[in-house]
Amino acid sequence: MIAVAWLAAAVFLASGVPAQKPKRAKPAAKAPAHPVAPAAAAVPFRPGETLEYRVLFSKYSVNAAKIETSVIEQRNFFGHLAWHFRAVAHTMDTTRMLFAIDDEFDSYTSAATLFSLQYEMYLHEQGKEQTSVYRMTTDADPAPPNVTAVRVVPGTRDAINFLYELRAADWQRTPELHAPVFDGRRLYDVVARVDTPQGTAAVPAGNIPATRIAIRLFDHGKELTDTRLWVWIARDAAHTPVLVEADIPFGTARIELMHLP
Repeated sequence: MIAVAWLAAAVFLASGVPAQKPKRAKPAAKAPAHPVAPAAAAVPFRPGETLEYRVLFSKYSVNAAKIETSVIEQRNFFGHLAWHFRAVAHTMDTTRMLFAIDDEFDSYTSAATLFSLQYEMYLHEQGKEQTSVYRMTTDADPAPPNVTAVRVVPGTRDAINFLYELRAADWQRTPELHAPVFDGRRLYDVVARVDTPQGTAAVPAGNIPATRIAIRLFDHGKELTDTRLWVWIARDAAHTPVLVEADIPFGTARIELMHLP
């Protein structure tokens, strides 16, 4: 049921790869006297935005969970101008009687590139708690203290900020997007492609004109054919995600927007 985490498609999957251990930090290079910070990229979302969703699971449309995504703030994050995104998920009703889940996922994302800087998972599931904090680093970076350093290729996204990457994309001019995505366990190659340029998503928030984006996952070059995702992005100024459809090995799910902001 961790499927309720936004676009953490790989979280549906079973085993993960343990994070690499931090390496001993190297002396930092001397910074220029007056470094010029890169400008923030133009995006359709703003600080303070909160979106609420319900999760319908299986063909019986069981109201399984609720999700809330938030743009917490834009702030300095270890020298980088960064977005702080958050997604929280709670199981509900009958599903909660079987699987009591209260999870939180936080992403600190470069405001200039929308690449992931740090990904945090706070899992409260079936009476057990687990906290994982992953700092995204490359081979050229020193190992940070007090967190797990994950050595990734430049441009890696995480399972939360990839949703905001989809919102920021101009799907009229960029019909396909490729990105490595880390879900807290494994690193996947993800391909997002326009599936339906002009459609309508029927959700509790209304019948909303939207573009449907098909998401394909690859693990070491092999496509995961038993996991399929589609994200409907509203054709409004905020590029609001209004619906996620998922086919996964143990069922199907719809993540539906409850109200327009």
